[in-house]
This record gives sequence, structure tokens and C-alpha cells, in this order.
Amino acid sequence: MQVPLLDLKAQYATLREETQRAVNAVLESQYFVGGPEIQELEKQIAAYCDVGHAVGVSSGTDALIASLMSLGIGHGDEVITTAYTFFATVGSIWRVGAKPVFVDIEGDTYNVDTTKIEAAITPKTRAIMPVHLYGQLADMTPIMEIADKHNLLVIEDAAQGIGATQNGKKAGSFGTTGCFSFFPSKNLGGLGDGGMVVTQDEALAERLRQCRNHGMNPKYYHQWVGGNFRLDSIQAAGLLVKMNHLESWHAGRRANAAKYNSLFAGLEQIVTPTIRDYNESIYNQYIIRVPKRDECRAFLQESGVGCEVYYPVAMHQQECFQSLGYKSGDFPQSEKASQETIALPIYPELTDEQIEYVAGKVIEFVLEEK
Repeated sequence: MQVPLLDLKAQYATLREETQRAVNAVLESQYFVGGPEIQELEKQIAAYCDVGHAVGVSSGTDALIASLMSLGIGHGDEVITTAYTFFATVGSIWRVGAKPVFVDIEGDTYNVDTTKIEAAITPKTRAIMPVHLYGQLADMTPIMEIADKHNLLVIEDAAQGIGATQNGKKAGSFGTTGCFSFFPSKNLGGLGDGGMVVTQDEALAERLRQCRNHGMNPKYYHQWVGGNFRLDSIQAAGLLVKMNHLESWHAGRRANAAKYNSLFAGLEQIVTPTIRDYNESIYNQYIIRVPKRDECRAFLQESGVGCEVYYPVAMHQQECFQSLGYKSGDFPQSEKASQETIALPIYPELTDEQIEYVAGKVIEFVLEEK
């Protein structure tokens, strides 16, 4: 049996006619940049996330960069973030000239260990950038308390977390800004790249709108330098179609995670995801720990099971960040996660037969390795 890690064709099959109508409407209008679809998507995302404002941008990475730029973070500033995340988290900080300062993760949730944040604060610290990894929120209560105590900004990297909640409060609604990605593999994936910044601050939202358009206001007048971070109308049109299905897709992923958890129950060799009681995950990925991870990955791939390693190299070990002065061993939980975790298919269109096949192959591997 072949089970891909993600099957976007299965999703598209249910949305084909509606998506084509939406895209064709943009083509007929020839309004590709800043069209009405952008404003409607921003309105819906703001309402969905329970925030006052949403600003569409060109990618999740650009959502982070635009947030940093609009908040005036740059050379001489430090931003505290996690050592275990997708590269864009740290790359965005580096790109604006600020210094990333790493802290380790919790060994079970893979999110930032909030007990280590305060020790990383210096007089140069301007912001904390927590990551809601794999669809589960970082523990935002202590993060916001630390930020308030030290007068720091909070930029939520919620690229993998749209719709996830903590004590009923939506990802992106805690911090100064929340940043989302609409990369096609996300729960809310576009027809290409796209992103969104959300905030409760009206003045900041206006600055973000200027930032995405070269800092321009009015046309051809620039008080400061922004970037070309605009979201395309075709992307917004496709995303508006998908918005109506997002909650059911989240529910499907949670149901599939529960099926995996049940099939893996009682096998100490397989560590299934830990979701905090106060969190509701959207399972952007379903991550397990297994012994001999790389061998397991090869076995699954040979068996027709799509799988992936997120992320095989922790951020402090990346070659491009060696000038920061970190070394292997500085963040042991991040390094351990990079060596032991693997993602299994979790998309909502999976059948029970496919889930049982994937789980069976994982179990077969760990029992043979016992």
C-alpha cells in the first residue's frame, strides 16, 4: 500500500469546482494585487482568530519579517526564540539584523521551555518569539507574564497553529502579533505561498499594511523602508474556499491522531504526542519518537509510507548561525528531538485502512528492533 505523507489531490478533489470558480473570478476581474478577495480573507481571519485586525502578506516568513520591521526591531536588538523550529523563525530575526537568542524546548511538547526564557533576557532583548510547533500552542501564560514584567514584545510564530487554542483562546491572539503561513502543506494551505499577520493594535496593523507595500503611504511617498510582502488575490480566493472547511479538517486530524494513539498504546518504544490539558492541537504534524529513527524512516519509505523528519538539525547547530557562539550540547532537548522524531501522515482524508497500515509498519519495525 502507498500512503503519502500528504495528499493534496484528495483534498482538491472535494473543492475542485468551487476553487476553479473562485480563481476564474479573479482572472476575469484581472485584479491580482490588493483585490476584494484580500480584504474579505483578512476580515474572516481576524474574526476566526478573535483579533481586531489581519494583514495578508506573501508568506509565513514574510509575516515574521514584516512584524519585526513594523515593530522597529533590528540591529543591536535581541529576540529570544526556540532552538528547535523551522528555519524561517530564526532566519527572519537574522534578516532584520537582530540577534537570535536560543532557549531549549520541553522534551514532550517540543515547544519552548518557558522556565528558561527569563535567564536569556539581557538589556538588548526586545521580543520573545514563541513557536506553536506541530499545531500545539506554547505555554503563553508565563510567556506573556515575562513579557509584561520586562516590557518585551511577543511575536507568535503560529505558522503551524491556525485554529489551535489554549484555554479556548486562539493562536495568534496572545502576542503583539501572530504570524501564519498558508504554505500548501498547512491545515489552511494556499495555491502557493501566502501568509497573514494578526494583531489587536490598530496603529500596528496600519504600519503592517504600509510595510507590505514598501512602506508607502500615500502612493509613492515613503516615510520608511518596507518590503514587497503583498498577498496575491488568487491566493486569497483559494483560501476563502478552504476557510469553510478548516474546522472539519482540524477535527479530522484530531480523530486520526486518536486512532494512531490507540493503535500505539502499550508500546513503550513509540512515544506519541503529548498535548497539554489546556491545549487543543490542530495536528499540523503527527510526531512520534522511535528508536533508530533514521532506520525506521528508511523502513517506512520502503514500505510505501510517506514520512518526514522535522527537523534533523537544531537551529544552534546550523552552519549559518555558528557566529552566535553556541555549540552542540547547549540545548539537549532540541538536539534529542532532532535525532529521534518522525512525522506520520495525518491529513483528514486518510482512511482507517491507511492509518492501520502506517501504524502496523511502525509497530513492525520497533518490534523487530527490540
